[in-house]
Amino acid sequence: MVCATAAYAILHAGTSRVDRVVPPRTSSIRLGLAGALMIAAWGCGSSPVTRSRIEKSIAATFANLVHAQLSRIGLLPLSPSSLSVKADCHRTSGGAAGAGDWICTLIWSGPNGTRLQDMYDLSVGTDGCYTASVDPTESQLGGPTVTTVAGQTKRNLLYKFRRMLRYDLL
Repeated sequence: MVCATAAYAILHAGTSRVDRVVPPRTSSIRLGLAGALMIAAWGCGSSPVTRSRIEKSIAATFANLVHAQLSRIGLLPLSPSSLSVKADCHRTSGGAAGAGDWICTLIWSGPNGTRLQDMYDLSVGTDGCYTASVDPTESQLGGPTVTTVAGQTKRNLLYKFRRMLRYDLL
């Protein structure tokens, strides 16, 4: 609110109820400064990137990708809800909000109710878009490709994926 108020004040500085002509150069400078402050105003509020939003988004996305992956490689399906995915995420630089690097531990139920755990590295932008990737040496999810029941090689949907924070889950 402070940034928006400052932008308004700069835009209307020196004006009064009496209409007067403002030199074009002065008007352009004021308009430019006001615009810059309005853009900066987005940074004045709280970040839409929060721990809760990331955890809800990656858990739902992961469950849907596991469901799609099983079908894609020819294994028996598991519904996304039966996976019971829980995410625990934190920023590598501390804090519970903001863009940057995050680490998320996902605990989920695999086939036969087996509890599984995987860790994803997330790179989160200020707009809420993130890329999640798993280290294939530390995970049972495999590398960039998987082999189907029929012996075909397919891209591993769980290895690396991009997503936008799911604001509908808030």
